[in-house]
Amino acid sequence: MKITICDSCAKLGIFVAHTEVLGTNNGHGVLEDDLRLVEERFSSEDPERLKENPVVRAYRDFYWRIGIDPTKTRPAGEALRRRIERNGKLPRINDIVDAGNIASSSTLIPIGIYDIAKVKGEPSIVLSKGGEIFYPIGKDKPETLRAGIPIMIDEEKVMHIYPHRDSRITSVEESTRDVLIVGAGVPGVDKEIIKNAVEVTTSLILKLGGKQVHEIVIS
Repeated sequence: MKITICDSCAKLGIFVAHTEVLGTNNGHGVLEDDLRLVEERFSSEDPERLKENPVVRAYRDFYWRIGIDPTKTRPAGEALRRRIERNGKLPRINDIVDAGNIASSSTLIPIGIYDIAKVKGEPSIVLSKGGEIFYPIGKDKPETLRAGIPIMIDEEKVMHIYPHRDSRITSVEESTRDVLIVGAGVPGVDKEIIKNAVEVTTSLILKLGGKQVHEIVIS
């Protein structure tokens, strides 16, 4: 699967690393040891020092650039690390989603995982035209997007608001077997860091079974 980035988004410094795993098995509890290791590693971290981390700083700067206040809406990796410090635990959703949360909290890179069976055609990252409908995970009501927002779309719908919100329409469920894994890159974060985050996610998902169908691609 190929992900295309439009010129306007490329000028914002947007890039992604991505791969696919086919034929995996989803469920609960397989990655419990991995979850606990991450929780133990970061449970005593000072959350205020996260702001000094260059990766966190890069995502915060990008958020400001696209009109999001990162002190109110935290970048994904930072939010997960703060959750560990606050609660001592990551959420347990299902094994595939847990893999993404482990990787994101470890690397501070936003990881999106999408059910390939729900994706129509090949995704692209574009700026919204305004009026697109987005169905966010965790919300009952859809949202109508304003113009100029970086989004990942397929041939039919919005999959993701870049780099921090996923649609429930393409979300992973317990029946999911084939997944697209995407690491979200922004200016100031080296491509190898994004690639490594996708590698971590992929290796965790492969513990559940399945096969990685191609090397990680950077777009």
